[in-house]
Amino acid sequence: MNTFFRFLYEFISIFIEGISVAIKGIINGITQILNFDEYQQIINSYKSSFQGFEWILVGTSIAFLVIIVGLIILLIFFRFRKFFRLRRNKLNQEDMLDEIADLNQKVKKLMKEKDEIMAMKVSKLGLSPEDDDEELEVLEDDEEEAERDLSNIRFPKLERIDQEFKNFKPRNYGNTFTLEELVDNFRSYSASQLKLYYDTSLLRAFVGGLACGKLIILQGISGTGKTSLAYAWGKFVKQDSCIASVEPSWRDKTEFLGYFNEFTKRFNETDVLAELYISGLDDDIHTIILDEMNIARVEYYFAEMLSILEMPSRDEWIVELVTSPWPEDPKRIISGKLKLPGNLWYIGTINNDDSTFMVTDKVYDRAMPIDINNRIDPFKSRDQEAMEINSSYLEALFEKAEEDFPVSEKNLLKVKEMDDYVIKHFRIAFGNRIMKQLNTFVPVYVACGGKEIEGIDYFISKKIFRKFEQLNVAFIRDEIDPFIEYLNKEFGNGTMKEAIEYFERLKKSI
Repeated sequence: MNTFFRFLYEFISIFIEGISVAIKGIINGITQILNFDEYQQIINSYKSSFQGFEWILVGTSIAFLVIIVGLIILLIFFRFRKFFRLRRNKLNQEDMLDEIADLNQKVKKLMKEKDEIMAMKVSKLGLSPEDDDEELEVLEDDEEEAERDLSNIRFPKLERIDQEFKNFKPRNYGNTFTLEELVDNFRSYSASQLKLYYDTSLLRAFVGGLACGKLIILQGISGTGKTSLAYAWGKFVKQDSCIASVEPSWRDKTEFLGYFNEFTKRFNETDVLAELYISGLDDDIHTIILDEMNIARVEYYFAEMLSILEMPSRDEWIVELVTSPWPEDPKRIISGKLKLPGNLWYIGTINNDDSTFMVTDKVYDRAMPIDINNRIDPFKSRDQEAMEINSSYLEALFEKAEEDFPVSEKNLLKVKEMDDYVIKHFRIAFGNRIMKQLNTFVPVYVACGGKEIEGIDYFISKKIFRKFEQLNVAFIRDEIDPFIEYLNKEFGNGTMKEAIEYFERLKKSI
């Protein structure tokens, strides 16, 4: 036995000595590689013999050795990191498997509790034990059916609206007011009920803007009551405005209307979509406020809506929400598309500062901009309650105003001559769309109690002269005073107040 132990000792000693020699060799090799004293001695022994160019080669040799050493260190580091990462992933997988096993146990426990609850339900129904299994199957089938129905509904918010309005019928409020009375009632309501004070001419322009199209832009300095005006209008017509707070991240219509989530199989419905849907069920006046609409580019998220609202027939006002229909979709969504209601207006508020984007001509041409730059002092007003107004009646008043108060041929000719003057001196023109809007805005403004020339002045100042801001004002400075003289001569001295004030401010900005 002693002989064997001596054999084993000598035999294993060879292996251990080999490992020891290998480790010592690695340590000696690293020590030798990092022996900076010997490097220094060699350099010192040769430095007196080196010429100028040879010093460059010496530096290159040193840099080369440093790079090689660095690469070796990095290689060793990445090898170790890969090893530990793989080890950590393996440990994480083991933890996940343990967690899954634990969850499975909990699921079994919950299923057992569910069976016990179902048994209690059966006992309360007074069934005999032999009927238990059959009743349990019926109850489980009901639950599965409910889950199956829920999975087929991708517009839950709109589905609830359908249920709430299942037996609803649009109401006729029997309105008899005139547009002038409407303006006075709105002004009195805002003052008496909301403590919001507005000038009559501003409200005339606001109602005229409603007649021009479905988009109104309220612009001006911050704090002058732009959002409040739109809010007050919703309160006045007893249909609270839906406020959509525009965010800088809005890039397309999905931010505005929502989108279909492929993972959940649900449509992420926005409040705007719900307002669009519910507006099509009645004949009331509805409003969506695009608060700070130019904090993102309007053309990104509202371009499709602008194009749709330009369609001559309201039957063509259709927006696509999803590409394919489901049988369980809400009743107003046909083939994945929703028809936009004609009784809904969009009111955008904008601030012109460094944090916002410029609103382009494409948007302005399709909207009616209204400036709110002044605060009105509080005034006493009669009490006025909110009014229920049929949208169809309001639009009928707009049509009647166009028939009763068309723009005079004399003023239309002056506007055309002014257009020729602007084209000649400023290279700016306006198209048929703006003339069509003028022929709607001015009659409604007059029907609201204003004067024709005041309506023309307000309209061309906001819709046409606004384009002057795109020009280099310094180049047209000498043309401004002659143009003011032209306006005074053609339309009457001091008659075009809005236009003249605009050009006076334009001169000051130079």
